[in-house]
Amino acid sequence: MTPQQPRTELDARYSSALNPRPGAQDVTATDWAEAQRRMRDAEVFWITTVRPDGRLHVTPLIAAWHDGALHFSTGRGEQKAKNLAGNPRCALTTGHNSLSEGLDIVIEGTAERVTDPARQEEVIAAFEEQYADHITSPEGTFFGFGDHIRGGDDLLFAVAPATAYSFGHDGRVFSHTRFTFQDVRR
Repeated sequence: MTPQQPRTELDARYSSALNPRPGAQDVTATDWAEAQRRMRDAEVFWITTVRPDGRLHVTPLIAAWHDGALHFSTGRGEQKAKNLAGNPRCALTTGHNSLSEGLDIVIEGTAERVTDPARQEEVIAAFEEQYADHITSPEGTFFGFGDHIRGGDDLLFAVAPATAYSFGHDGRVFSHTRFTFQDVRR
């Protein structure tokens, strides 16, 4: 998978640029490199999938940004796996639960199974780097993560963004950036 550079634009409708406050004149679009760094530093993500009857399913999970895509795993019998089998479109979010600071990120795209063993190993290594002892230590919450993927007990997915958003909040100054990728799947 080749990482893409998106078209980046500040959406003034939802940014402090339209509602000037002290500091708002300096509001700029979030740099894609900064958004990627925040995803690599995040610990908890939320995934939204669609059930066969159209109802949404939202659940927290761990995810790792690697090679231009956000990766996550799930057990074969879990609701998100069932939902993705019927409709692979999904959204993953992460951020900071505060109005006074942070950057929230939303990735929208299509979940694709990662079945190539070499690529699985790359992604497992990315998880181990991001989550460290949570995955590598026998006392870790997700110990055995890689073995479950290698053994086929858990499915590994990649979501390359079709569209992404960042929502920055710094005191009373807000920004809303839209990242549009050329290879948008419909």
